[in-house]
Amino acid sequence: MLPCGMSQSPSAGPPPAGIRVKGLFLLPVSLSLEVSVGKATTIYAVNGTEILLPCTFSSCFGFQDLHFWWSYNTSDTFRTLIDGTVKNEKSDPKVKFKNDDRITLEGSTKEKMNNISILLRNLEFSDTGKYTCHVQNPKENNFQHQATIFLQVVDKLEEVDNTVTLIILGVVGGVIGLLILILLVKKFIAFIIKKTQEKKKECLVSSSGNDNTENGLPGSKAEEKPPIKV
Repeated sequence: MLPCGMSQSPSAGPPPAGIRVKGLFLLPVSLSLEVSVGKATTIYAVNGTEILLPCTFSSCFGFQDLHFWWSYNTSDTFRTLIDGTVKNEKSDPKVKFKNDDRITLEGSTKEKMNNISILLRNLEFSDTGKYTCHVQNPKENNFQHQATIFLQVVDKLEEVDNTVTLIILGVVGGVIGLLILILLVKKFIAFIIKKTQEKKKECLVSSSGNDNTENGLPGSKAEEKPPIKV
């Protein structure tokens, strides 16, 4: 989907309800309509509980008498769950029709959320299926956009076993800690060896000077002789 205001070459074919400006066709404003049901494509809910089916919409050109509806379908079933309108950006969504008393519209346009989510109560296993949020904006040439989410009704939610993950994290942490300990020990040993070698050098230099003096080796004081008198 291209952003609002981008142009399209005539070679691509005349866009519906487009505007011709100096040889260029502007894309119709209908392409600005967006509908979202969130990042999760599948949600799980326990039988007998309730679930919020999220849906929000946006339009960079605004909307007027916007039409929305939710549909439910499986491989052999299709029906409209709820149908409503939103007059403008300052009006909350209004329900015109719904075929299930368990459904409640949780919509609002406050803070520009444009929320047309529905709450489905007293879930049954037969509620499993695809739920599609449809939006149609007359201000954008009645362009329609939609988004679908899959609901899976289960007997109970499975608990995620993190034992393996914790074991792996523990092993990795232990290995890293062991490597750090080895590096510290290695540095400590290198430090001790260095100090030991420095002390040995000092001892060798010191003992060499003492031997030359006491044993009369060349260069020592013991080798010095008094001058010969003539």
